[in-house]
Amino acid sequence: MTEAYPVPPSGPRPARCLRVFPGEARQVPRVRAFVARALAGCPAREALLTCVSELAANAVTHTASGAGGAFTVEVCWPAPGVARVAVTDAGAPRGPVLAAACRQPAQADGQATSAPANAPALAEGGRGLLLVAACSSRWGYRDADAGAGRIVWAEATWPVAVAASAIP
Repeated sequence: MTEAYPVPPSGPRPARCLRVFPGEARQVPRVRAFVARALAGCPAREALLTCVSELAANAVTHTASGAGGAFTVEVCWPAPGVARVAVTDAGAPRGPVLAAACRQPAQADGQATSAPANAPALAEGGRGLLLVAACSSRWGYRDADAGAGRIVWAEATWPVAVAASAIP
């Protein structure tokens, strides 16, 4: 294995890790630390850390989570060579706003809203989901169960070895 594809730690890995954070901007570094530990040895760790930082910051800045609420971060491994981070927030009146050039989410219950065509090109914000799209294999969002908030997720993939006996 090389530095780009480190050997994951031996032993069983939990199917998922879940933690609730207060809806405060100062929690974003704590989110990163939680996800970094959960993804130890994962080849896509740095990309997913970038994604979860943006998703957590969005939850605090743009949803009810940041108004005295909380948000949940989940890390899971749905298949070999796949890791996913998800942030469940407390909801907002509308879904994520995507910059015009942003890759559309893989799965969404509603219509994504595009940023206005006249958005300033040198604006300090407004490109976070572009970053998520660039760093992930796919991403998306959906309403949380019982309509209490929204789940925004990003997934990364990497090559995995296939045993010769598994090839027909």
